[in-house]
Amino acid sequence: MSPRKTHHTAVVLIPPPSTWPPIQAIRKRYDRQVRRWMPHINLLYPFRPPEAWPALLEPIAERIRPLLPFTVRLSEIRYFRHRSGRCTLWLAPEPRETLDVLQQALLAVVPDCDDVRRFRGGFTPHLSIGQAPNAATCVALQRTLQAQWQPLTFDVTHVSLIWRNAPPDDVFRVGWEIGPDGIQPVTPPAM
Repeated sequence: MSPRKTHHTAVVLIPPPSTWPPIQAIRKRYDRQVRRWMPHINLLYPFRPPEAWPALLEPIAERIRPLLPFTVRLSEIRYFRHRSGRCTLWLAPEPRETLDVLQQALLAVVPDCDDVRRFRGGFTPHLSIGQAPNAATCVALQRTLQAQWQPLTFDVTHVSLIWRNAPPDDVFRVGWEIGPDGIQPVTPPAM
């Protein structure tokens, strides 16, 4: 039996910090999760607890090494409408197909960590930048932000396994980075 999943961990793509200023400028105004999450694109969330990671690092590396590096472009702001009427605004990473292939490679290692693929449209890679209380506000905000947005590009050289504690110390941290250059510990959680 595979270990449980937890919302305290994820496998993500994190843009390089040099690209963060315009993203964070928007998130600081509109994203209620700006404190907890760094700018990121979820690939697997929820994910396995940290005690399961040692057995997953090499299998993940084997699956994703042939797919990296590649370049992502963030040029378009889109939004999801939720049943509640609220909306989430997000940057649409391109090429979507490359991100989909990467996410499927990760799923081959942990097939039950498919929560981000279970939506009506399947897996939609996105970098969340804010929320709006209703569709009208969302559409207006999306248009305003899009008119001001300058496209960004960055190279994806690795995926990151991130973790957090329970509140109040619930800010996500990078535990491991996995890419063609190997498996690197960053801030592994104590186990």
